[in-house]
Amino acid sequence: MSLNRIFAIVLRQLYLIRGSFSRVFPTFAWIAVDMVLWGFLTKYLNTVTSSGFNFVPVLLGAVLLWDFFIRIMQGVTMAFFEDVWSRNFLNVFATPILISEYVGGLVLSSIATSAIGLAVMLFIAVVFFKLSLLIYGLMIIPFLFILFLFGIALGIFACGIVLRFGPASEWFIWPLPALISPFAGVLYPVSVLPKWMQVVSVFLPPSYVFEGLRACISGGAVSGIAFVKGGCLAIVYICLAYWFLARVYRHALRTGLIARYSAETIS
Repeated sequence: MSLNRIFAIVLRQLYLIRGSFSRVFPTFAWIAVDMVLWGFLTKYLNTVTSSGFNFVPVLLGAVLLWDFFIRIMQGVTMAFFEDVWSRNFLNVFATPILISEYVGGLVLSSIATSAIGLAVMLFIAVVFFKLSLLIYGLMIIPFLFILFLFGIALGIFACGIVLRFGPASEWFIWPLPALISPFAGVLYPVSVLPKWMQVVSVFLPPSYVFEGLRACISGGAVSGIAFVKGGCLAIVYICLAYWFLARVYRHALRTGLIARYSAETIS
């Protein structure tokens, strides 16, 4: 594996972002709107409830973590889609680059873009809505780490879907976080879900994160075993997603489909 080729993928993305305001704007604009919307909602809930319960760390903190997960996933997929949209995909793989090096470049690009988004979210949440990260303590580290791993896994899997079924299939990718969120218990405990949804949530790493977040805020014990399960699941999903993408890539090379990748659909 060549670090130079990995860095070349990252450098290309940085050049694209640097040269286009339309690419820079979405990295912070939509998450800023999200944080402002949920920030005012939590402030409103604090004023209409007499229990003295603070909704800011529960709801706004959960939204911040979920948006971080989405930024990670979209950081991988957007870097891949740039090559799809510009019809540069064939040019990239005409070079000696390996699929592992290409994926490594996508992951590093995602880290760079999501770091910007996370900084913006933290600034808005802390400065304007008084979200204190101290309430989570050191648990904020495994929270972010598990979501980071699962976001990478989902992003790689999404790239494999688009590579296999063509650019038109990207419309199946955008709703993925929304489809997962009801099972992950982002804004409510998993225990309120029907039994069959609870079974699904057991296999979703984010569910362990948000259950742990609510345990932190309520002063309850945070299960270390639950975080180990969430982390192990995320790592397994990364391995499976990479296997899927590598297999799809080999299939595209073997059948010659990669040479016709500018088509809307590939069967």
